[in-house]
Amino acid sequence: MSTPPPIHPDVRIGHIHLKVANLQRALDFYVGVLGFSLTQRFGNQAAFLSAGGYHHHIGLNTWESLDGSPSPAGTTGLYHVAILYPTRKVLADALRRLQIANIPLDGAADHGVSQALYLHDPDHNGVELYWDRPPNQWPRTPNGELAMFTHPLDLDALLAELR
Repeated sequence: MSTPPPIHPDVRIGHIHLKVANLQRALDFYVGVLGFSLTQRFGNQAAFLSAGGYHHHIGLNTWESLDGSPSPAGTTGLYHVAILYPTRKVLADALRRLQIANIPLDGAADHGVSQALYLHDPDHNGVELYWDRPPNQWPRTPNGELAMFTHPLDLDALLAELR
């Protein structure tokens, strides 16, 4: 059996739709803390959120999860949703927003190709907030392959972007 050709390079992941236990609590986090805009709401059952006027980047619903609990550890499912920030300074603003809201980080890392903040939303969904370095700055081996790594991210230096 031959290997199929790779997917078209312009394909992108368009949005994520999350099951939540409490719609208002999820809105308080995604709109109130992270700063997404509410584009449409269906009572206490569903809402759609956006950055920059897009129809929606995040869908939230309680259709199958109203007052539910997070998936237990050791089960399959979504590990995290990754939200790409356009610049390091805008990622610094996200960190500031999290600090103001007293939302703890699970971790923060420099991967060479990107810098990332890791946390959980109120429904315990994993969330990664990250910024990609320009591709010409990505670490590579002598033969040109990616050489990603995981080093601690200096949060004070990240916040200094805001000064």
